[in-house]
Amino acid sequence: MSDKMHLKMTVNGKQEDLLVEPRELLIYVLREKLNLTGPHVGCETTHCGACTVELNGKSVKSCTVLAAQAQGAEVTTVEGLSTPDDLHVLQKAFREHHGLQCGFCTPGMITRAHRLLQENPNPTEEEVRFGIAGNLCRCTGYQNIVKSILAAAAEMNAAKEAAE
Repeated sequence: MSDKMHLKMTVNGKQEDLLVEPRELLIYVLREKLNLTGPHVGCETTHCGACTVELNGKSVKSCTVLAAQAQGAEVTTVEGLSTPDDLHVLQKAFREHHGLQCGFCTPGMITRAHRLLQENPNPTEEEVRFGIAGNLCRCTGYQNIVKSILAAAAEMNAAKEAAE
């Protein structure tokens, strides 16, 4: 009898069927078994948010989520936000508004910002700051991160209005 279990989940729109140990953390399955290195391993205690992914439409810190908890789930990493031909609006905004410096927190920050804008498409600066409070950045002082998220929100809202 094997100690491993079958894990079936959808990651960035692709069905995955893996053998994992029940005690394996989602962050390591994503990085080591699926080669999705966007989510970073930072503190391993949920404090920094560098490992943030979306799990069934909610932001989670994948460093403390067992892979087994993702059974049958939909997982989105920062890689799943863009297409092969184009970056996501948030990724472009972070680049254009200097929302990153070293880049270590950026994938988790963008993934969290994505969920924030799904939940609140037109946030205030205060709501953005509150919404990303679980993601730490040691470099930027957050001003340009907030500016990037607000710019992406404005662009996404303008595109939505133009489509209507």
